[in-house]
Formats: sequence, structure tokens, C-alpha cells
Amino acid sequence: MQRLELLKERVQSHREVLINHPVYSSLRSLNDLSIFMEHHVFAVWDFMSLLKSLQSSLTCTVVPWVPVGSASTRYLINEIVVGEESDVDQNGQRMSHFEMYIKAMREVGCDTSGIGNFLASLQSGNSVSASLDNSAPVGAAEFVRDTFQFIEQGKPHIVAAVFTFGREDLIPDMFLSLINEMSKEFPSKTETIRYYVERHIEIDGDHHSKLAYEMTAELCGEDDVKWEEATQAVEKALVSRKMLWDKVYDSILQHELIIK
Repeated sequence: MQRLELLKERVQSHREVLINHPVYSSLRSLNDLSIFMEHHVFAVWDFMSLLKSLQSSLTCTVVPWVPVGSASTRYLINEIVVGEESDVDQNGQRMSHFEMYIKAMREVGCDTSGIGNFLASLQSGNSVSASLDNSAPVGAAEFVRDTFQFIEQGKPHIVAAVFTFGREDLIPDMFLSLINEMSKEFPSKTETIRYYVERHIEIDGDHHSKLAYEMTAELCGEDDVKWEEATQAVEKALVSRKMLWDKVYDSILQHELIIK
């Protein structure tokens, strides 16, 4: 695991910038939270695409079935898929974390037409890029396109590294604290987003992160080239996430100026 620790050290400064990004402290109202979620939902969606890309490349998902890769990586990715794709909400109802996020958006009062139009466009057979054009905020669209550049390289060790270090445990404690404060004033409107964040920290940021670290280490193995490719990809992914947060932060500030 020494190489894994070296990767962590290389990208730590980028991670700290994200964890301390001012977008979190700017969330002072339900309107602010709505703006944040209307952008972030596209990152929640493409997280699932990273995950399913890994499942497709590391396991057999076609018929006739044949064993693919190592049983260890199959176990790691399949366990994460089960948790992300069919978890339970606060009422015990089965749903993916993405569907849970959509439910939370509706409670908060977000405009879900953007993500709804995006999914409808995909289901009509349009490409990801074309579907983003008229559906997603500019920052979210750029972020998703960056994510799909990693997926389209077709290198599982790169996708695993981006999945592991760019997404799974980047929610700071401050975000949950802000949600908890909002829930005191708007309990019915923040019930699901509060549960989602708590669940994300509990499952994604702890158990799933450990599984993802193991998966990344196994896929990179002792190959110096793979470790360097993985590290560079993670650095690019974290810069992309910062650019997304910058756009969300700007949108929140602009909205505040308009209503003053």
C-alpha cells in the first residue's frame, strides 16, 4: 500500500483546496442549497457512470458469461455497485443514491427539469455531450465531459483512481453541519438531503472508500506507468471538481446580488 500512500500525498493539496472551498460556507439558505444541488446532481449522475464503467470492465456483464479478471476486484466493484445502485432511504425504500438525490431535490424545492431533460435525451439515444448542451449548467456540463474523457480512455486503473480519490470522500464536515442547521428551520424540506449526506459519509466515505483504495491498488499493481497515469488523472479530476465548485459558488453569489 506504499504506492497508494504516495498517490495520496501527491494529490493532497488539491483535495484540501476542495474540502475548504468557499462554496460550502456560502450555503446560507434553501435557495443557495437549491443552486448547489441543481449543479451537483450531474456529478452524482456521472459518479454512477464511473462506477458502471468499472463494473463493465472488471466483471462479465454480458451473456454468455465467462470469468473476467480477478475474483478480488470483481468482489470489490460488485459490493460498491450494490450499495450505490440499490441502497435504502430513510424510510427503508430501495433506491440508488442518484434517485435518493433527486428525491432530496424535490423536497428542497429545486428545479429538476435540467437533469430530467438530460436523462430523457439520453433515453432517446442522444450522446452524453449532446444531452448536456441544453440541460446542464455550463460548469456541470464541463465537469461531466471531463469525467467521460477518463471513461473513454478505457483504462480501468485510471477510472478506478478517479472514482476513488476524486469523488468518494470529499464531503467536508462543514457541509453536514450546514445541512443540520437548515434542518432545524426546514425539517420537512431537508429530511432526505440530510439523510443522503449522512449516508454518504457513513457508507461512501468509509466502507466504500476502503474498498475503492484496495481496487485501485490491485489494478495498478507494481506497474510504475499505471501508478503515474492514475496520479495524473486524479490531479486532473480534482482540478475539474474545483472548477465545478467555482462555477457553483459564482452562481450563488450572483443570485444573492440579484435578490438584494
